[in-house]
Formats: sequence, C-alpha cells, structure tokens
Amino acid sequence: MSASSRGGVQSLESLLNSVGNTAKFLRNQQSGPNAYPGVPAEYTNWRDEQRAWAESCVLFNQSYHMAELMVEGPDALEFLNGLGINSFKGFAPDKAKQFVPCSHDGYVIGDVILFYLAENQFNMVGRAPTLNWVLYNAEISGRRVTCSYDERTAARPDPQNRRHYRYQVQGPNASQVLQKLNGGPLPDVRFFTFDYIHINGRKVRALRHGMAGHKGYELSGEFPLRDAVLAAVLKAGSRHGLRRGGTKAYYSTSGESGWLPTTLPAIYTGDELREFRQWLPANSWAANWNLAGSFYTRNVEDYYRTIWEMGYGKIIKFDHDFIGRPALERMATEEQRIRVTLAWHEDEVPRLIGSHFRQGIPYKFPQLPVAYFGFRQYDEVRSADGALIGLANLHSYSANEKKMLSVATLDAAHAVPGTEVEIVWGEPNGGSRKPHVERHVQTNVRATVAPAPYVELVREAKVSRGNASLSV
Repeated sequence: MSASSRGGVQSLESLLNSVGNTAKFLRNQQSGPNAYPGVPAEYTNWRDEQRAWAESCVLFNQSYHMAELMVEGPDALEFLNGLGINSFKGFAPDKAKQFVPCSHDGYVIGDVILFYLAENQFNMVGRAPTLNWVLYNAEISGRRVTCSYDERTAARPDPQNRRHYRYQVQGPNASQVLQKLNGGPLPDVRFFTFDYIHINGRKVRALRHGMAGHKGYELSGEFPLRDAVLAAVLKAGSRHGLRRGGTKAYYSTSGESGWLPTTLPAIYTGDELREFRQWLPANSWAANWNLAGSFYTRNVEDYYRTIWEMGYGKIIKFDHDFIGRPALERMATEEQRIRVTLAWHEDEVPRLIGSHFRQGIPYKFPQLPVAYFGFRQYDEVRSADGALIGLANLHSYSANEKKMLSVATLDAAHAVPGTEVEIVWGEPNGGSRKPHVERHVQTNVRATVAPAPYVELVREAKVSRGNASLSV
C-alpha cells in the first residue's frame, strides 16, 4: 500500500522537505538506541554469555526484533533477481543467502537473509529498510508477485502474534545439543542450507549457520510452538554448557565476527528514489534513525556505504540485470575502502571511564559491552599525522579476546594489520541533542588495525565457505 493511499498519512519525502537538512535532522533524532523486545539484557551476565559461544554453546532468541516479508508467485524468483547484487544461479529450495540490494547510484540500501522455502515461495528476514524496498518494488513491478509483511514485535499492536519463532544455537557444543534433540545424527547440510530435525515430535527447520566459527544452527517454526521448542532446547543443552544470551551479548557478537549489521540506507536522495520516499510514510523506520559519532557532515550522502565497505564486494555478480548494476560496474574499477577491525589499546577504556570520576566534563562514557551510542554510529578514524582515513561504525568488548574491538572501513593504504590509528571518540561541540547522549568532550582513542573478522577461527570458517556472511 503506497503512502498516498494510507488515509492521507504524510510521506517520508514531505517530512524531509519540511525539516530542511536531512543529516542534521537524523543526527538530532529523539529516538533512543535500537529496541530489542522480548529478551532481557542479560540472563546471567554478558561476560559468561559471550564466553559460551566460544567455549560451549549459546542460545539467542531472534523471534522478536526482526521483520519478515513473504514473497510468493510465479515471477518471485525473477523479481528478486532484479533487485539483488548477488547471483541467483544455483539458488534452489532449502537454501538461504544474504540478499543485498543497492540504490541506482550503487550504495547499500540494506541486507537481509533470504530463505528459498519452496518453488515460487521466499521469505526475507531482517530489518525494515530492505523489506520496504522489496515491497515497494513488488507493488510497482506489474509482476505476478504477492508480498505479506510480518512486522517486528516493537512496531506491532499484537506482539504475541508473530509468524515464526527463531532460535540461534551456536558454539562448539551446538551439534551435540541438537543431536540429542533429534534423537540421532543431524542432516548433513552445507552452510546456509536448511533441512528439518524433530524436537519432541515437532518438525523444526534447521538452517546451517555460523557466527563464532563453530558449527551452529538457526531453528525456526510456527510462532505458537515457540515455548515448547525452547524448553526442549534448554533441557537438552543443560548437560552441554548451554547458556541463554541476552541482548547485551547478542549485539556484541559483531566485534569478533567483523560484520557491520546496518548502515544508513541510501534512499534519502536521488530523483530515482523520490517515488519510493513518497510511498514511505513519515513514521517509517527510515524517518526514525538516529545518526551518532564524531564524523559529522551536512551531506547525508556522506553516510552512505558502498558494497565493498560492507564486506560484500566478493558476492557481486554481473551475470544478471539489477538496480544499480551500471553504477557498481563503474565502482568496481575504483579503489575501495577495506573493512577491518580496530583493537583498542588496553588502557583506553579505563581512561575514558576514569574521566567520570573527576571534576569537569568527562569523555563520552563507553557503555559495555556495546559502546556505540546511536542506532548507526560513524566515528572518524585518523592516521598518525591526523588525516581522516576512514570510519568506525561499531565498538564492542569481547570477553573472549579481552579487547575492545571496532569494525571500521579504512583507505587501502592504512588498512594493513599492525598499523597504528586513532578513533575520534565523542561527538563535536559537546554532543548532539539526542536525549540519551550526555554532555562530553572529544578525545582520541589509540587502536591497532587487525583483520576482519578479528578471530582467526571465524576467518578460517569464512574462507572455507567462500566468504559468506556471518550476520546474526
């Protein structure tokens, strides 16, 4: 349903025209950090919950924070193939893949997991920007495609009426837990392929998935069965060190895996996207992002990310026509920033926290284990001589590595492991008008460039499966 047919609801386009500068509007947006409903911050403590995915087994409940879009019809495969940067050759039922669309100018709109459920039937799981883009294009395509949107829990009036539950079971003991539940060996499936196991007589879809370099699975099924399946998994995992992971541990996984979970969708500018912005309502996800960090520009396009910066350069395939292909073909000939990990020097977090025990305005407090303070944060990364060489987007502490890790993209000349850099920490001029950002002064945090993913086991697992995404 387009914005114009929604009872006169104001569109995103009209909102942006009324606020003046888009970047300034998003930077001072009053919305708080991203809400993760249905799951507590910690079940035990986030340190042990982090250690579980490296030492035993962790269960993350993903049933609430992501939206879903069912895409069905005789033209569904061809339709999706015209939006994604990656090839659909060899894609078949019982497989999943990262689905990444871009704008006409070649910048990232978002990414989701795409499940090929059956012939002419697909399910997309992830955040709203990508799902809205697909839904909009389905409505204007004229193709034989129907879509059904299942909103995330935080944005729906009936939070107990979702379509599916999702449990991610990860860690070195994950296979043992699921074998016990299945009453025998697990299906021999490759990464991002799914089959079915049986839990207490119930058929449960099991997607082979990896987060911490170990063999893990994502379990899903009909939402009303969630409690019975959860209870069975917890019981089976009790002898294998399984811990439930809360939201603090969940959001900190990206530091080790090197994944950038979101970027500002490249939809706020461009004539080709004007009708999409007119279709989106003013209360949509895109209107409620908040930008944060030391990098500040009045040009919202400076916050857009390329496919390569997000780590998806190797999955681009020019074997099909899709929106943005001509732009990406041009970009592919240019040097791109490289995604890396920045390992903070060990005395930097104590220095930042210590400033809160002295008189005067402190540095921005580094919340642990996840230290970013905006829904999408952009922090300047500078070289030893002070030059701006890239941006850091995500900062989290790993109890496994005993490090504060930042996922960043740097100019190629400075992306060499071992290079010393500085992250500009805190917002300019004492901070923005976001209510959850306290008054503070900026400082530079010393860090060392390292590969992404940071953990060697995760890097090896990623290479073995052809650089498929490690997203959670």
